[in-house]
Amino acid sequence: MHYVPENPLIVQSDHTLLLETMGPHFRPARDALARFAELVKSPEYVHTYRITPLSLWNAAASGLGVEAVEETLQKYAKYDVPPNVPAVIRETMSRYGKLKLYREEDVDALRLDSDDELLLTEICNTKPVMPYLGPRLSPTSVRIASGHRGELKQALLAASHPVEDLAGYTDGEAMAIEMRQVSLSGDEFGMREYQVNAVEAFHGDGRLRGGSGVVVLPCGAGKTIVGIGAMTKLGMRTLILCTNVTALRQWRDELLDKTTLTEDDLGEYSGKSKDIKPVTLSTYQILTYRRSRTDDFLHFSLFDSGEWGLIIYDEVHLLPAPIFRSVAHLQARRRLGLTATLIREDGKEGDVFSLIGPKRFDVPWKDLEHQGWIAAATCTEIRVGLSDQDRLRYAIADDRERFRLASTNVRKGALIDELLDRHAGEKLLILGMYLDQLRWIARKWNLPLITGQTPQSRRDELFADFRSGKSRAMVISKVGNFSVDLPDASVAVQVSGTWGSRQEEAQRLGRILRPKKGQNNAWFYTVVTRDTSEQEYAERRQLFLTEQGYAYRIDVRD
Repeated sequence: MHYVPENPLIVQSDHTLLLETMGPHFRPARDALARFAELVKSPEYVHTYRITPLSLWNAAASGLGVEAVEETLQKYAKYDVPPNVPAVIRETMSRYGKLKLYREEDVDALRLDSDDELLLTEICNTKPVMPYLGPRLSPTSVRIASGHRGELKQALLAASHPVEDLAGYTDGEAMAIEMRQVSLSGDEFGMREYQVNAVEAFHGDGRLRGGSGVVVLPCGAGKTIVGIGAMTKLGMRTLILCTNVTALRQWRDELLDKTTLTEDDLGEYSGKSKDIKPVTLSTYQILTYRRSRTDDFLHFSLFDSGEWGLIIYDEVHLLPAPIFRSVAHLQARRRLGLTATLIREDGKEGDVFSLIGPKRFDVPWKDLEHQGWIAAATCTEIRVGLSDQDRLRYAIADDRERFRLASTNVRKGALIDELLDRHAGEKLLILGMYLDQLRWIARKWNLPLITGQTPQSRRDELFADFRSGKSRAMVISKVGNFSVDLPDASVAVQVSGTWGSRQEEAQRLGRILRPKKGQNNAWFYTVVTRDTSEQEYAERRQLFLTEQGYAYRIDVRD
């Protein structure tokens, strides 16, 4: 029997992987597993991963081969790898590419091909797929109407048959754009090596392989620059979709500062403006607006209003479910998704894979930290107890009310005092989800507060005050979870969170990861109520960051 005691990995026949954290090979094993497995839980000494079809198909689409996956398991396994595991990995990864989608130029249609005649026969008799199939052209080929490209890929992925889409794209109207060597702000500017690699991985061969997919980089690592790099490489009209108007304006500023585009080239399609230009910026909110739940979405026509050669989905993990419907018919357009994490709390990672595209590029957060491209973050969870009175209220409450009581525990206030004093020379963000709690904090410490109800003009003013140093601390609700560029923020204090949202944890840490002058350090505090459901959900939230190599120090208070 194979037994290597210093190896950290136990591979189980149900495709779960147990990774011991204390051995000498933990870190390289963790980084290797992250390329093809999902972290499920991460207690102190043993982390649990799961190998899933989607994790393997994303690995295959990014260029990772079966041999590399098997080699990782064999290299780090403490015991023999169960023989069924490599067999399933080989079979699952081989499915990516067995079905290929091509364009038939002469008839303005698509063609689904497979070298496996029986597989194609199976596909043609799979009920959820059948509505999108045309006539059988040969034993290895079936015609597909161009308009069904997205729905077909969705249906086939749900049937565990991922499609390699080689049908190409419709070029958008040409647009002159170049990247500056010196930005308008006077700084020398150039793309970092990993950003260049991300653009190349997305672009592929320029025609068939590439042109759609997701680039995964931590907040602060310059995902916007990757998007600009893709725009520059393609040189076509571009539609950029953002999470909110603040993010839209940040994109606009970056485009003006770092490219040759001018004000006349940029249009804003928002609640206040419906300006369509060679580069048009809009938000998910305006696109999903409708007068009632039964009405049509009023602004979906934007997708067809310009000869877009590229559509960029910023923070693609937050892409609203209704927009997937529009993405399904935009398969002839090049599509770039940008995100810090592919985790979706609604479980629609498969839709991102089939409609936006597979993961094309990512890099471990700790690698960028070691290179100095993002700040080195220290993560601490501080646990405080409830008062006797609140413990009684907690004991008799239902689950939702228990979580709210724990999250808004007034004893967290003393920790805010302590952390404001400890980091007196740093810029600090206080992040939470319960508005009453945040308003109380803002009043007690006389701090500016930004919530979803804060007008955009006031938000811009408060963010500007924070950047300039006029204010050194700020309280922000869930609107601060994403796409807020506060480069000088080095401390984040999370006083409440959204149940067990891993994506929220990653986004909140990302608010302080932008590189800093000097020591380039950041501190991320999560304040939770001890021995409550909030503590259990906090452990779930930390999963993604644990996978990226961050360790949480636990500080238990009386």
